[in-house]
Amino acid sequence: MAKDRLLVGLEIGTFKVCAVVAEARPDGSLRILGVGESKSVGIRKGEIVDFNNAIQCVRDAIADAEEKADAEIESVWAAVTGAHIQSFNNRGVTPIPEDRGEIDGEDIRDVEASAKEVNIPDQNWFIHTITQHYYVDNQEGVVNPIGMVGHKLEADYHIVHGVKTRIQNTLRCIKEAGVEVEEVVINSVASAQVVLDQHQKDLGAIVLDIGGGTTDYLVYIDGAVQHSGVLAIGGDHITNDISIGLRIPIARAERLKIEEGSANPDEAQPGDTIILKNDSGFSGCEIERANLNRIIHARVRELLELVRKDIAAHCDLDLVRSGVMLTGGCSRLRGLAQVAGEVFDHPVHSVAAQEVTGPTSVFQNPQYATAIGVVKYAQLMQVEQETSSFFGKILGGLFSRRSHS
Repeated sequence: MAKDRLLVGLEIGTFKVCAVVAEARPDGSLRILGVGESKSVGIRKGEIVDFNNAIQCVRDAIADAEEKADAEIESVWAAVTGAHIQSFNNRGVTPIPEDRGEIDGEDIRDVEASAKEVNIPDQNWFIHTITQHYYVDNQEGVVNPIGMVGHKLEADYHIVHGVKTRIQNTLRCIKEAGVEVEEVVINSVASAQVVLDQHQKDLGAIVLDIGGGTTDYLVYIDGAVQHSGVLAIGGDHITNDISIGLRIPIARAERLKIEEGSANPDEAQPGDTIILKNDSGFSGCEIERANLNRIIHARVRELLELVRKDIAAHCDLDLVRSGVMLTGGCSRLRGLAQVAGEVFDHPVHSVAAQEVTGPTSVFQNPQYATAIGVVKYAQLMQVEQETSSFFGKILGGLFSRRSHS
């Protein structure tokens, strides 16, 4: 396998650190070669709170991935999350010099720079500048303006930024673990690469990635990213509520949530009880299933309503015609899709990674969607760079020949 076709995606999550090794195929598909995991220690809400422990977790996940994929990992593409991450939309404008006329890569960079000439907090850093739409001399619907002739280039962008030091801590952690970082991508952008197809993006869709410590979301309207955000609420909040409400240890609350719980309060029958057996440091007890489900429902509904409120403030929900795509480890919680359907008043689908091959236990599991999505994002970025370079050379040679003819 060509070394440059080997891509590695790394997700540092609240519950687990996950490294996915994949082979980028010439036909655009991805084949997963191996997945390495380690239990998260020193990581809270997707951010590093204990540097040395986090380094070891990354090191363990990388070593596990190398063994599973039978490959040496030198660099990764990394997913980042956190409540500090913010986004907005802005338009950039740049004039095209009259002596040149045709638009080239430098104009694309100039119009992007123009869109980023805005005030963001001093401590923040630009993470993504995602193209929404191009306009050449007010002409709409331009997909790729390179090579076109015009006087003015405009572009709309979805711009994502976050606290620089928090992102740097993640990058330093990965580097200290012995690998380089090619680029970073926010969780929701990564997940969207593998849980949505182009038709769904065009129709309009919401990707809702509910993990252990955060909920990352992204909205596509008319094929372009319209909004994104991160909420510092995830599965661990539900577990904590169960622990407090039922007065049981956190570890038992987590198992109870996964094995017995539902976000649908109507799922429990009257008098239905669950017996928790004795355990080390826990004397056991009997609880009503209805109480468990009510606790889960309250937190899940609050989480979903907060996300909906933020999305509705930035997007027209009537333009989201494909519905809501649920992914992430917590998306497997029973009854969650039903509650989401009630809150968003849209069709809700539980989804995992698409258009990848390899162990089905990996790509069919929604908890791996982000890490697989990072690899897909890396593949798309490499193709984009190769295409831009290729067309740049062709156009450069073409206009060079014309100037000498």
